[in-house]
Amino acid sequence: MAERRLNILHLYPENMNLYGDRGNVLALAQRARWREIPARIVTREVGQPVDWDAVDLVFMGGGEDTHQARIADDFLALGRELASRLQDGLPMLAICGAYQLLGRYYETADRTQLPGLNYLDVWTEAGDTRAIGDVVSYTDLPIEPRSLVGFENHGGRTFLGSRARPLGEVTLGQGNNGEDRSEGAVQDRVIATYLHGSLLPKNPHLADLLLMWALMNRGIDDRLEPLAADEEFGAHETILSRSRNS
Repeated sequence: MAERRLNILHLYPENMNLYGDRGNVLALAQRARWREIPARIVTREVGQPVDWDAVDLVFMGGGEDTHQARIADDFLALGRELASRLQDGLPMLAICGAYQLLGRYYETADRTQLPGLNYLDVWTEAGDTRAIGDVVSYTDLPIEPRSLVGFENHGGRTFLGSRARPLGEVTLGQGNNGEDRSEGAVQDRVIATYLHGSLLPKNPHLADLLLMWALMNRGIDDRLEPLAADEEFGAHETILSRSRNS
């Protein structure tokens, strides 16, 4: 049987770390360790190698247009192997800029079109205004509660093709594009979203789904022991209450 441990690959933490995105890998590692599952965070910057056989879960955060441009070429070069691994079931959480770069293309505020990895069946066009504020959405993923909360701040407008499905339906905030009430995208075991804040400390049930997927990718098909999460869900409920009062 495969050893019950996890290696979390954090891509480009120096450039892609807006609004506390690094907190997501900390939350993943801590929730694993609380269950006595050894968890190691491995960071990777431009030009550095990756031992893909040792990676169980990938995380990449968001960045401003200038930061995305700095890592875009390297990400596309890295992405050929990344896409192959994702297709084989490697889980990934992609926030904002990472979400955009996983798609067909991303259009910056000055209408420059950056090619994406073309893994996610999504594309992003430049918007005339920014979507900023709290977000509440409801997901069809197998988690309870079904609500997901976070904070969005993006100028891009992302649209989904037929191979990607929305992560959730928005009841507060703009979501992907402010038109179809979708937020984020799910394809294979990749979860992509505009939710910063950090996302996972306020959504521990989503963190646990990613951890379970990572264990499954290692060949360990067992359920995670439940953890108390009163503080985490207290923060979650605070944003839900804003939705009810809006």
